Amino acid sequence: MMLRISPFATKTLRHQDTLRNLGGASCLRVFVAIRSIVSEIYRSEQQARTHVMTTLRSKHLSPVLTVGLIVLLSLSGCIIPRGQRYRNFTVSTPLRQDQILVLGFMGGREPWDNDKRNVRKLALKLRSMKDPTICVETVENTKRSLAIELINNAFDRNQDGTLDEQERSSVRLIVYGQSFGGAAVIKLARQLKKMSVPVALTVQVDSVGRSDGVIPDNVARAANLFQRNGWFIKGEPQIRAEDPARTAIVGNFEFDYTNKKIDISSVSIMKKAFRVAHTKMEYDQQVWDKVESLILDTIQQLR
Repeated sequence: MMLRISPFATKTLRHQDTLRNLGGASCLRVFVAIRSIVSEIYRSEQQARTHVMTTLRSKHLSPVLTVGLIVLLSLSGCIIPRGQRYRNFTVSTPLRQDQILVLGFMGGREPWDNDKRNVRKLALKLRSMKDPTICVETVENTKRSLAIELINNAFDRNQDGTLDEQERSSVRLIVYGQSFGGAAVIKLARQLKKMSVPVALTVQVDSVGRSDGVIPDNVARAANLFQRNGWFIKGEPQIRAEDPARTAIVGNFEFDYTNKKIDISSVSIMKKAFRVAHTKMEYDQQVWDKVESLILDTIQQLR
């Protein structure tokens, strides 16, 4: 009998050395590595889902491999479709010259409109100020392409489909995020650097990712809020500027949850068991008061 190997398996074998080296790694590092590998194999979530369903319909995979494939892609966020679409944004584009765009990236696998999460709560609070110059949206952390599209539309004031030099220099943008959303903030900033688009402020809250400690030089100001009490998940402890002459590090603010009491009674048992400190920081109002203060200070500077 001839054994047929799916394209997914063939591509995955190229990463076997990476997977072997994860033997003694933390759960977080394993998760991030697997997620990155799958993202590299499939350049789009739609491609991944289409191929997975085609593969599962075939008779070439054993039940064990089928279950393993489903688990791998589910954990990596590729098989479970994400709900956010561009039409879910409410801001009118293009923005006026006096308007500022604030984007918040959600943590974990949270949908963009989960108003029980503090990234979304802060966005709604900023909206409630009824300041017509502040435009706020929240984005799922796997949807950076939507954020790029919104930024292009927001500042493409002549609506010719591209950002010219004058439009790029007029961009007034603030980006914040928590957990995987904190890492998405820096990934987005790097993408914007390639487009020569400036960022007024980035704020990372207990950022979880790879290479999210170096702030690209298109960012004017950057702040990092983190904890190091977690067993499995600890935020980025130290951000630094790629070019200190162009980026000011406002601060690396550490929060200690050794004895600090935060109400997390509403969260799942899994979060309480495996990421207590990370969850406490997510629900710590002092953290979000600090984020709000950083954003409002930057808005005042942009005016």
